[in-house]
Amino acid sequence: MNGNTVLITGGATGIGYSMAKYFYERGNTLIICGRRENRLAQAEKELQGIHTFPCDVANPDDRRALLKYMNENFSMMNILINNAGIQRDIDLTKGLDELDSGDSEIRINLEAPVYLSALFTSLLSGKENATIVHVSSGLAFMVEHAARAPLYCATKAGLHAFSIAQRIQLRPLGIRVVEIIPPMVESELNPEGRRKRNMLKSPYMMTSDDFVGKAFAKMEQDIDEIRLERP
Repeated sequence: MNGNTVLITGGATGIGYSMAKYFYERGNTLIICGRRENRLAQAEKELQGIHTFPCDVANPDDRRALLKYMNENFSMMNILINNAGIQRDIDLTKGLDELDSGDSEIRINLEAPVYLSALFTSLLSGKENATIVHVSSGLAFMVEHAARAPLYCATKAGLHAFSIAQRIQLRPLGIRVVEIIPPMVESELNPEGRRKRNMLKSPYMMTSDDFVGKAFAKMEQDIDEIRLERP
C-alpha cells in the first residue's frame, strides 16, 4: 500500500476521501478527480502535496482529458480506483420524466468505470502492482431492501458482473481487478433520500474511515472480492 501512483475518482468526499487519506498517509503519489472544484481545493488543502483534476467521469471528453493529463504528468500510475458514484430515489410509476429528472446513474456508476478501465488499461499494463479497484455496493445483492433506488442497485449489480469478467480477461496483462462491496457507510451519498428516512446516521452504518481501513486490510491479503458486513 505504499510506493504507488494512485488515481481516485470521486476522491474529495465520502469513501473516496477516506481512501485518499489512507494512501496519503502511506506516502503514495495521489491524484484525485471530481466534479466539484471547491471540494477538490479543500482536499488539496487538507492533504498537502496531493494532485487534483476537475473531471465529470460521465463525460467522455472529460474522461479522455483525464487520461491525457495522467499520461503527461503521472505516467507511472499503477492504481485506478473507480469510486465516483451517485444514488437517487426514483419512483418508476412516474415514468420517463422521473427517470430523467437528475444525473444519470447509468453514466456515472456503470458507464464511467467501464470506459475509464478501457482507457487506462494500456497505461496500467506492465506496471508493478497494477490494479483496478471498483467500488460497488451491497445493494447490488439486496435490491428488495432498496427498491426506492432501482438504478443504483442495477448499476452496482452490473459493475459486479463487469468486475468478474474484467478480472479474468486482464489477468494475463498482470492487472489485478478488485471489487470492494460496501455495506451502509456514512457519506454524502443520496443525502435527500437518507434524510427522508432519518438515515443520515444509523448504528448500522460504518464510518468511511473504518470501512476503508478494513477493506484495504483484506486487499492486502490478496482478496479480490471484498465484502464487509454492517456493524
